[in-house]
Amino acid sequence: MAFALSGHFAVDAVIRHQHAHQLNELTEVVLRRSELAVDFAAASLDELPKRNLASCEPAALQAIRLHVYQRSAIKDVRLVKPDGSVICSAYSETLEFDKGWAGRHDMLPSRDKALSLFRVEQFGGDALGVLRDINDSSALVAIVGINASLFDIMPAELRAHSEVILSLSNGEKLGEFLLDADRPLVRPISFERHSTRLPLDATIRVEHAVLSSWNSEAYWPALAVALGLGTLFGILLARSRRMEGPVADLDRGLAAGEFKPYYQPIFELRAGRITGCEVLARWVRRDGSVVPPMNFIPLAESSGRIQAMTWQILRSALSDLQPMLRTDKTFKLSLNVVPKHLLSAGFVETLRRTVLTARVSARQIVVEVTERDELDDLARAAAVVAELRDHGFRVAIDDVGVGHSGLSRLKGLGADTIKIDKFFVDTITVDASTTTIVEMLVALARDLHMTVVAEGIETEEQLRALVASGVEEGQGYLVAPPLPFAKFSELVECRRAVQSGAAVSDDTALVA
Repeated sequence: MAFALSGHFAVDAVIRHQHAHQLNELTEVVLRRSELAVDFAAASLDELPKRNLASCEPAALQAIRLHVYQRSAIKDVRLVKPDGSVICSAYSETLEFDKGWAGRHDMLPSRDKALSLFRVEQFGGDALGVLRDINDSSALVAIVGINASLFDIMPAELRAHSEVILSLSNGEKLGEFLLDADRPLVRPISFERHSTRLPLDATIRVEHAVLSSWNSEAYWPALAVALGLGTLFGILLARSRRMEGPVADLDRGLAAGEFKPYYQPIFELRAGRITGCEVLARWVRRDGSVVPPMNFIPLAESSGRIQAMTWQILRSALSDLQPMLRTDKTFKLSLNVVPKHLLSAGFVETLRRTVLTARVSARQIVVEVTERDELDDLARAAAVVAELRDHGFRVAIDDVGVGHSGLSRLKGLGADTIKIDKFFVDTITVDASTTTIVEMLVALARDLHMTVVAEGIETEEQLRALVASGVEEGQGYLVAPPLPFAKFSELVECRRAVQSGAAVSDDTALVA
């Protein structure tokens, strides 16, 4: 009875925690999508002064109109005075749709002091104004349309009983998604997220009764499991290893060289040619069993073993791939590095020495920095990235769109490549707003002279949608999962043979 009662409270707490976790994540998605739209608008405005287009000259306005036309999320660009009043507009007819226009004192500053946000009241629905100061006498404003479909992210069971809201930090609502605006929510529970960079707030409100019954089918099975686990707890506790046991296992695995590189191909989406690979860690025990990364990477990061593991993986990968890298100078090896390791003392020198020892060109090595962990010191990180690039290495930002950094910070970091997170690839064929976001990422990457790689491609439909959005390279199970070197090498050779045969056939046809 004691175990059952404890199980009840534990399972109930777990379900409630899971609900909160899922809805907090969805709220975070709304906030990240909104930040992405602002970053896209700001980057677009930054391009105009560089091209001497921040004026009301007819030729400049014509060029700005083309600039706006190529960026579907932006409805207009306006030149304004320091007080915020409009001087001229790329599309002057849009001024007729304004119900109100904020003065400079009503605009909300962001962490970037030259960037401010405000609500633009229009007859067809509110828009978001993004102001970028140019000089002491003028500023540029991008009018960003707030598409409600961007916020249509709720699970099917909750869509009719929830509301998703985007607002400015002063409480002004910018957009919302609510299926039935005439029916108020009953006893709603709110989940909120506040941007640390921009004056933006995201809120999800869900009816209490619906939330209580959501995903509750796991209650009884989980209660039975809890009872069983409670019964075995004493036995497991008595037989458990010391607290340092898992860390000691990692140390033994490192000493025995059990952490091996697996290789996932990076390929051209149109031609299918394999252009490189991402190196991923797998723990291959002496008995041949393979431990998946989620079972040891978090512990390796928290215990500080991730650095030694990274160097062990890189040395093995360079040994495996050296013939391939030396034969094909365009082939690239991508290696994941956590921010703490990137900023550690001696990282660049150790990387250089390791690559030089393997007699491989630095131009073929891509250092992937995950965006899921925040870079605490952006200035220092930018300096490390600049040093890496000076030595010929390339730098990619992983998990873009779901991580901590905004795209304006990515620009400051100075990387070569952004990798679109699997979250967007999974939904690109079923969610129109995802297509818009991917197109914005591609356009922004082009403006910043960066390349784009999409992760987690699993279907031909996803591939076609990514190609249509302008993405040129990707990786995923559509071509291959992460493979041990022997199978990866076989796949690369097979692909090259097929493509060489196709090229020969084409040449023969031309001669004929």
